[in-house]
Amino acid sequence: MKKILLALSAVVALTGSASAADLAARPYTKAPPIVAPSWTGFYIFGGGGGGIWDADTSTRVTATGLPLTINQRQSGDGWFGTVGAGYDWQFNGNWVAGVFADGQFGSLKGTIQDPVFGFSASEKMQDAWAAGVRLGYLVAPNVYSYVNGGYSGSHWSGTTLVSTFSGLPVGEHTNSFNRNGWFVGGGVENNLNIFGITAPGWFMKTEYRSAFYDRKNINELFDGSNALVGRDIAFKPFVQTISTSLVYRFNWSGPVVAKY
Repeated sequence: MKKILLALSAVVALTGSASAADLAARPYTKAPPIVAPSWTGFYIFGGGGGGIWDADTSTRVTATGLPLTINQRQSGDGWFGTVGAGYDWQFNGNWVAGVFADGQFGSLKGTIQDPVFGFSASEKMQDAWAAGVRLGYLVAPNVYSYVNGGYSGSHWSGTTLVSTFSGLPVGEHTNSFNRNGWFVGGGVENNLNIFGITAPGWFMKTEYRSAFYDRKNINELFDGSNALVGRDIAFKPFVQTISTSLVYRFNWSGPVVAKY
């Protein structure tokens, strides 16, 4: 009986040792690297937003530019749509730089005045365009924070001058005009693969922009003949906008190792 018990004990001991050896012999496997698509490539976007403009204005003599009134600040606001395209390069791991161009179409409406005779008119920025560069950093594999800047142009409407007392036309008007300048801004762009949604290639960006345009001496003209009245309204606008756009990136596929 003792021999049987000793034999059983030996079998149990050998089985336990073999099991422990099997566990220790399992090979080590390295965790797979985190990957994220590259930001390098072409993209297009479209969206909308709102904006305001402020302008330093005064009335001047057409022939000499002599001021007839003190400088005043006029303003306007409104909504717009925007479309554009660009190309980005990802470099040094998390840095992204790019070039882009876009247009804005809408109506930022405000007022200009000629206080000499108490005249007023409704002035609108009807559209604008911009071409520039941007530079930013990937704060997460799918989130890009950036600043931008470049050249911008704008188109402003013609007006009908009315009396500030009666609101009736006074027989004078101004023609539409263009102004060019420069802009600075910044924003955040992120992939839409969030909250369980799968949207490869689709992004959303929200951007703030300030544009500074050259001064325009807007001629006051007689209705019918378009003859010069002899007074101009000096107009130097500063435009601020905020927009949100959907972005589609054509290259959002090839994986690269993300270094975060």
